[in-house]
Amino acid sequence: MTQSAHSTGGKDPLILTVPGLGNSGPGHWQTLWEETLPNCRRVDLGLWDDPHRNTWVNKINLAIQRADRPVVLVAHSLGCLAVAWWAEFEQPTDGKVIGALLVAPPDVEVRPIDRRLTRFAPFPHGELPFPSVLVASRDDPYMGVGQAHHLARTWGSRFADAGEVGHINAEADLGEWTFGKLLLNQLLPTPVALSDAGGVSAGGNFQPDHALRRLGA
Repeated sequence: MTQSAHSTGGKDPLILTVPGLGNSGPGHWQTLWEETLPNCRRVDLGLWDDPHRNTWVNKINLAIQRADRPVVLVAHSLGCLAVAWWAEFEQPTDGKVIGALLVAPPDVEVRPIDRRLTRFAPFPHGELPFPSVLVASRDDPYMGVGQAHHLARTWGSRFADAGEVGHINAEADLGEWTFGKLLLNQLLPTPVALSDAGGVSAGGNFQPDHALRRLGA
């Protein structure tokens, strides 16, 4: 089901970005989205360099509860784990979160690059109670693409192949990341404008017929 099938109460959804370890800096696509997209703002998780799972979960919960409209979560890296744990702990049933874009979740169990990531282990194993798209890069040093496929199945997310763009962060030099906006539009009732259609090929293999299908369907 695409997000357009959900009621938004007549208001455009609030897009809440959820960065990962170290926060997202000036060149990060999350930051650029906040600057250019309407109704888009960051969840200030705090403790950016010393993350605490329950603190981050509580900050997400507070931001969602304060929103006066439906919410779409846009998480990057460790922020994806914070969103998944929020869903696990809160078991939301009110339908306020109408979708989540989960970009480049890191390995927190098997071979985590940074020991701080293990604070969010293990991976939550329940399906997310809202539509979601998990985006992975083929050469992400923080998680192999096979593991990302498995995680998408576990969370009941549709999988999107971002190509070879590292950790899909500022170092990937994606600009406003048009491919990511295309994926975001799968979760929004009213699509956001794409600033550069030519950027699609440089940041993902967008193949609507299969890149966004539910794995195993």
